[in-house]
Amino acid sequence: MKNVNSNLKGVGFLLLAMLIGSLQSVAVKWIGGNYSVLEIVTVRSLVALPITLLFFRLEGGKGLPATSQPKLQYVRGIFLFLSYTTFMMGLAALPLASVESIRFSGPLMITILSVFMLGEKVELQRWLALLFGFGGILLVVQPGSTNFNEGSLFVLISVLFYALTVILTRKMNAADSSATMAYFSSWVYLIAAFIFSPLAAAVGEIPNAHPSVAFLFHAWTMPTLLDLFIMSGLGLVWALWAYFMTRAYSTAQATVIAPFEYASLPINVMWGFLFWHEIPAGTTIAGAALTLLSGLYILVQEQKKKAIPDQLTIDNAALENEA
Repeated sequence: MKNVNSNLKGVGFLLLAMLIGSLQSVAVKWIGGNYSVLEIVTVRSLVALPITLLFFRLEGGKGLPATSQPKLQYVRGIFLFLSYTTFMMGLAALPLASVESIRFSGPLMITILSVFMLGEKVELQRWLALLFGFGGILLVVQPGSTNFNEGSLFVLISVLFYALTVILTRKMNAADSSATMAYFSSWVYLIAAFIFSPLAAAVGEIPNAHPSVAFLFHAWTMPTLLDLFIMSGLGLVWALWAYFMTRAYSTAQATVIAPFEYASLPINVMWGFLFWHEIPAGTTIAGAALTLLSGLYILVQEQKKKAIPDQLTIDNAALENEA
């Protein structure tokens, strides 16, 4: 009964995290046409930085966060900056349902990169699942058709850099706490935004540019009080999302709650319909379903692999007790 209650709490925390995280997409899509993506990233990072210090204090840290592998932290921060920025560029051009469906390709990319970068072995069934999921992504993106939107490429780039971040984090062996990682990545966000902003300003706004590209090269303007509040709120949204995600996975078994992350799709479909009257196309729903099934299959296989060593440990302990 205790495990059941913990799992229910974990699911609740995760669904709350998904709901809070979806507010970021709504906020960016709401104000994105009026400001530069780099301006939004800068304001968001300025707010997030002191919040990472608060998390560091709550973890029992003193002074400023320090790391034994600064180069890897900076590379990880660059990957996250590129992932976050291109994700917002994709939001400027696509319905929320399409963006979220393409993001389902995350487990597929992580699995493929794990093979080439970490040397992990993948059996035939999982390769077939990857091809199955890739077919789902093609249904959503529809390359070569009249329905193809270049914004899809930016979301795919975002997922690629997120997958690279996950792989790099594995290589780092979690030597630093989550608050320390967030602290360094927030600094990288700020530095990168200050470096790229003058370059974007030098190019200037491009007439008749695709919405994703226009979002990058939009001139910096003084935000209204409401828009400044929304930009600043992105930092708070990130902090709350990180908190509830951590609570979810520390409260319940990962195998139980991980599939509920896919709840992000119906949540974003709801926001898209309420605010912009977006109705997902049939191909988007079909593609999302294929990619979701592929991701769930990979998740189940991963958990089975993890369960075998755990069972061996239990069996060995039982044999020792009998002896």
